[in-house]
Amino acid sequence: MAEAGRGLVLVVEDEAAIAEVIELYLRRDGFDVRTESDGEAALAAWRRLRPVAVVLDIGLPGRDGADVCRTMRAAGDWTPVLFVTARDDEVDRLLGLELGADDYITKPFSPRELAARVRTVLRRTAGGVSAGGAQAAGEVLSVGLVRVDIGRRRAWAGEAEVSLTSTEFDLLAQLFRRPGRVFERDELLSSVWGYQSAAGTRTVDVHIAQLRAKLGEASPIRTVRGVGYAADRD
Repeated sequence: MAEAGRGLVLVVEDEAAIAEVIELYLRRDGFDVRTESDGEAALAAWRRLRPVAVVLDIGLPGRDGADVCRTMRAAGDWTPVLFVTARDDEVDRLLGLELGADDYITKPFSPRELAARVRTVLRRTAGGVSAGGAQAAGEVLSVGLVRVDIGRRRAWAGEAEVSLTSTEFDLLAQLFRRPGRVFERDELLSSVWGYQSAAGTRTVDVHIAQLRAKLGEASPIRTVRGVGYAADRD
């Protein structure tokens, strides 16, 4: 049974048939939905409606999805964003951009899975729950020059505070809870995103790239080739 009152999700997709299916499944889950088909209209709707989440196609006519997300983040808005991509090369493009997306899904996709991912990221955002799954007020974790305040969901690289999405924060906290331990990609996918998919391990790579870009030279995240990632002590 759908849970009412979950808020409004902005769906930005220029293929009408896909937008209709996404809207159907989100409404079944108790969300209100507003659909737009281009980047300019999406930004206008975002400013006016203040959605709880945005499902955003990258390949939009005119102003593309990457620019829409970049504009939101530049304005200090960290509303959860889930990218919809059409091709693997768009995923590769995400690896090189510091956009601050919370998740992405590649076409063709299951609308049920997309709706589940929206629910998952909103649960993390609303609950203020750490990657370990429990409230941890006052707990501060440090690795090298980077520290995270679990209870307040804030992070610093040296003396500078770093703005992280909910997903980026949970990923960093998961690595910091066991410094030096190597986490496999599918393990991180399950513990942070809450789902398992062989294709979804690329999601982990995208978010690690975003974390490294934001943390800069202070980043303690190490790649273990063919296995996964670790946060190393000094």
